[in-house]
Amino acid sequence: MTAVTIRAHAKINLDLRVLGMRADGFHELRTVFQAIALHDTIRCIPRPGPFAIECDTAGIPLDRTNLIWRAADTLWRALRRDGPVRDVVVRLEKQIPLQAGLGGGSADAAATLMALARAWRVPMKPSQLTDLAAHLGSDVPFFLAGGTALGLGRGEEVYPLADLPRHFIVLLIPGFGVSTSEAYGWYDNERELSRAPREAQHVPGPWPSRAAQMINDLEAPIAGHHPEIDQMKAALRRAGALAAAMSGSGSTVFGLFQKRRDAQNAVNHLKGAGWRVLLTESLGRGEYARLAAPRKSRLH
Repeated sequence: MTAVTIRAHAKINLDLRVLGMRADGFHELRTVFQAIALHDTIRCIPRPGPFAIECDTAGIPLDRTNLIWRAADTLWRALRRDGPVRDVVVRLEKQIPLQAGLGGGSADAAATLMALARAWRVPMKPSQLTDLAAHLGSDVPFFLAGGTALGLGRGEEVYPLADLPRHFIVLLIPGFGVSTSEAYGWYDNERELSRAPREAQHVPGPWPSRAAQMINDLEAPIAGHHPEIDQMKAALRRAGALAAAMSGSGSTVFGLFQKRRDAQNAVNHLKGAGWRVLLTESLGRGEYARLAAPRKSRLH
């Protein structure tokens, strides 16, 4: 086995519509995913003994509840290997906040699949990896390709869209997280709020897709429980964001900027407002493929 390092990039949702309930109990979605530069780093290192995850960040589960563990186990069993996963440790350097609507767990799972396929030297077709990814979680297949993409079904049916031209993105992360189950529970229980008309925003700049209007159907019910969501959106607009919305099931709110200078000015303006403020940028598919490719790494 080879030691392999890979980046697990986060995402935002440029649009998220909940279309109803499916027979399998999940919600039918239509969303527009956008990969961003913010990322975790994963290293898969050969080491005799049982499989293990190592991470210094508080609150990260290091057992089989972590999607990294499930990804390793899923690939191991797909390769028809006997017994539990062994002889590898996965080191996770966490930068993507937890329960933030940025897809950190799903990104880590997709990156682990790609990294271990490389580390174990097993040729996997993209379609095989996509099938494994879909079993792990609704967002996971998107992170195999990145860029700008339409997500249908539970979000696991991914179709590439024309890449959003580069935008600089300011993320506001509040002191609370929102779990996916909480978000959809509020949505289901507060239909009047969920169905209230939301103001469509235009994603700035020349972009041929009409798929994204920066509307998130989960935003109103979550803002009903956490009014800070609306406060963060307003703060980003005041700071010069051309459009602002909550990402995924929250709790991160993001603003889009066409110029780095304007985004940096907004960061400076918003610091000290009580939220964590991060500056990142959108990644097109080609750039994502280059930055998120698994690489052999030296053992330390």
